[in-house]
Amino acid sequence: MFKLISLTLLVVFFAINMGASGIAPSFASVYGAKLIRKKKALLLFTFFVILGAVILGKNVSITLGKNLLPKEFLSFDVALIILASAAISLFVANILKIPQSTSQVTVGAVVGAGLYFEHLFFRTLFVRIIPMWIILPLLSYFSTLLLYRRIYPPKHDNLHIYEKIFANDRKLKIAALIVSCYVAFAIGSNNVANAVGPLFGAGIIKIIPGLLIISPIFGLGAWLLGKGPLETAGQEIVPLGTFSATLVSFVTATFLLIASVFGVPQSLVQLNLFSIFAVSCLKNGHKNTIDRHIIRKTFLVWLITPFLSVGLSYLFLFLNKHL
Repeated sequence: MFKLISLTLLVVFFAINMGASGIAPSFASVYGAKLIRKKKALLLFTFFVILGAVILGKNVSITLGKNLLPKEFLSFDVALIILASAAISLFVANILKIPQSTSQVTVGAVVGAGLYFEHLFFRTLFVRIIPMWIILPLLSYFSTLLLYRRIYPPKHDNLHIYEKIFANDRKLKIAALIVSCYVAFAIGSNNVANAVGPLFGAGIIKIIPGLLIISPIFGLGAWLLGKGPLETAGQEIVPLGTFSATLVSFVTATFLLIASVFGVPQSLVQLNLFSIFAVSCLKNGHKNTIDRHIIRKTFLVWLITPFLSVGLSYLFLFLNKHL
C-alpha cells in the first residue's frame, strides 16, 4: 500500500509539474497581449493537452514502456524508481533555475534501469532517440532563423511582407490563439507519455486509459502552479511582439509533433529555447547571445541532468536489491 501511494503521488507530482511548465510556452503570448483571460487560457490548455494525448500520445508511451527496456524488467518497483530518479533530476535543474526536459530525464532513468539489468535496446536509443534530440532543436533554431529573417530587420526587400503581417492585426491575434492551442496539443501528444510509458511497461495501466487519466492532471498543474509562469512569461514574451512569440510557438509545436509521430520523447523546453535563441541571434548577434553566462549554464545543465537520472536509477535499483 505504501508503494502504491508513493507511485501515485510521484505520477501526480510529475504531471502537475509538466502542466505547470507547459502553460507558459503555450499561452503566455496571447495572455500577455490580453487576447484571452487566464481562466479561458487554462481551460483551453487542458482541453488540447487531453486531445493531443488521446490522438497521438500512444507512440511515445510505447517507446518508454517497451522499446527501450523489455517489459519483463519493468516491474512496479522499477517504475517507481524510474519516476523517482526523473523527478529528483528535474528538481536539481529547478534548483539551478534552468528549465529542463522531463522527456530526457525520463529516458535517462529508463536507460539507467536498462544498464542495471543489462537489457537495453541500444538501437532505439542511439538510432531513433538521441539523433532526434540533436536534429530537432537544430531544425527549430534554423527554421526560426530563416522564417524570422524574412521580416526582420525591416528593409526595402521585405517591407511589403512586414507591412502585410502587421496591417492584419486582427488576423494575427486569431492566428496567435490558434497556435497556442496547437502547442498545447503537441504537449499532450508527447509529454503525457513520460508518466504513462513506465506505468504501461510495468503493466500497471493500459496506454489509452493512462493517457485519459493523467492528461487532465496537466490541467490541474496549470491551475495550481502555472499562473505564476503564465504571468511572468506573458510579461517577458510580449515585448518581443505577438508575431515573434507566435512564430516561436508554431515552430516548437511542429517539431514536437514530428517527434510524437516517430514515438520519440522530445524536449519541449529545448525546442522552444532554440527557437528563441534564433530570434535573439538575429536581434543581438550570435556572439552576444552565445557569450551570455545563462546560455552556457543552460547547455551545461541540459548535458548533466540526463546522466544524473541514469546514475540515480542505476543506484536506486542496486540499493533496492541489496538493502
